[in-house]
Amino acid sequence: MSNFWKSLQKPVFTLAPMEDVTDTSFREIIERVSDPLVLQVLFTEFTSVDGMNHPKGKPRVAERLLVSESEKQLMKQKNFNLVAQIWGNNPEIFHKVARDITDEYDFDGLDINMGCPVKNVVKNGCCSALISQPTLAKEIILATMEATQLPVSVKTRTGIKAHDTEVWIANLLETKPAAITLHGRTQKQQSDGLADWEEIAKGARIRDQLNPGTLFLGNGDVESYAQGVELTSRYGLDGVMVGRGIFHNPWMFNSEAISLKVQDKLAQLMLHTQIFEKNWGGKKNFNILKRFYKIYTNDFPGAARLRAELMETKTFDEVYHIISNIISE
Repeated sequence: MSNFWKSLQKPVFTLAPMEDVTDTSFREIIERVSDPLVLQVLFTEFTSVDGMNHPKGKPRVAERLLVSESEKQLMKQKNFNLVAQIWGNNPEIFHKVARDITDEYDFDGLDINMGCPVKNVVKNGCCSALISQPTLAKEIILATMEATQLPVSVKTRTGIKAHDTEVWIANLLETKPAAITLHGRTQKQQSDGLADWEEIAKGARIRDQLNPGTLFLGNGDVESYAQGVELTSRYGLDGVMVGRGIFHNPWMFNSEAISLKVQDKLAQLMLHTQIFEKNWGGKKNFNILKRFYKIYTNDFPGAARLRAELMETKTFDEVYHIISNIISE
């Protein structure tokens, strides 16, 4: 199977994997309004290899890998690439689950999470905790590569308590991953402070020296298309990954300026709710949607009042009723 990373147009823009955010519903919403020559790669939510390897736990964990039929059609039409992101700390389980995902699903790549800073995850030796275990990290990458023909990439951070960028990235490059995305914060920083793009640039220079074939992307505080292009150029990168910046503007993956009307935002809110209901019904907590409603209800008269009203809703029908009344006014 071909390595899609090698054929991407630069600068490469990707949408970060985010817990309770980048499910198939949200991805479809973003794909609908994005230019496929700008946004080229999307990721699933974090998926535990231990959970996927557990007979009783697998059905629930596998929901994170769901790709709806409507998203599949859209991705085919617009030629997006979708990568499954997996996490854990056991190379043998990574090998088995990587093989299973390759056989059972139709993803374009696998990405290994070595960056999540959540304390409970790190306490168990997973994700960013692997920065302090370089030998184990390399074993995990190689075990995953051995199990699949899909390109394997890594998302990580600059260190644990302090930046250790050059040594850590050099270790990862020994395995020759298809791509590395480096978040410019340490594990200790969590989401605090500003991402350090000078550290990201250090990682890119190490890549240039040791394995130019690995794409190198920066991550942290990217909030617009123009900013992403500028950061890519300034720091010698192949592209950027956008995480929380998507909450400021879901339309940011578009090379053309878009002037949004209130009706556009509310229509998108309504569509997002409908897609979420179709995909999940009662399987997922309805309140997950409320974090997205904040995206659409801003920068217009009455937005704060509408947002407060939506925060009180308990059912899909309540949302449809509120938005339909506004749109019809």
